[in-house]
Amino acid sequence: MINYNDLKPGVIFILDGQPYQVMEFSFMRMQQRKPVAQTKIKNLITGKTISRNFQHTDSFEEANIEYRDVKFLYANRGKFVFCELNDPSKRFEMSEEQIGHIGPYLKPNSAIEIVEFDGKIINVNLPIKMDFKVIEAPPSIKGNTAQGGVKAVKIETGTMVNVPLFVETGDIIRINTDTGDYAERVSKG
Repeated sequence: MINYNDLKPGVIFILDGQPYQVMEFSFMRMQQRKPVAQTKIKNLITGKTISRNFQHTDSFEEANIEYRDVKFLYANRGKFVFCELNDPSKRFEMSEEQIGHIGPYLKPNSAIEIVEFDGKIINVNLPIKMDFKVIEAPPSIKGNTAQGGVKAVKIETGTMVNVPLFVETGDIIRINTDTGDYAERVSKG
């Protein structure tokens, strides 16, 4: 059992039958009142973040979360197909709703981490930054790259990303998969 003092950022616990992860934690103590733990917690199934206060009498069950490495194979008609790393014959599918905002950054044959709760897959974790090849980019005009503007390019997964004007077709760029923002150019094509 976890009591309210143990609700530090990163801790995963069960509240109302669903797994929650503590994002923020602060302690509030007012005069002549019992201390209160103010938290911001994220539901790992729905992805929603809520603010919630807990009293010293509250205790929680620790969530049994398992992490497993799998390989992403391909996407077809809104279905994302994965397989076990050590046994490619064991395949499973996930829908677009389950994948969420990371769908455009899944590269075929890339290893990713899935999160399971009670034997059900509840989340997919990508590395924070991933490298992608630019397959389509409008040409940059000589002298136009000094102004710090941006242009939209297409990466190998088919997603459009805003990048600086100096990025060209064939370049390898690094993208933050949480925000979808350009981070840096890894190599020139």
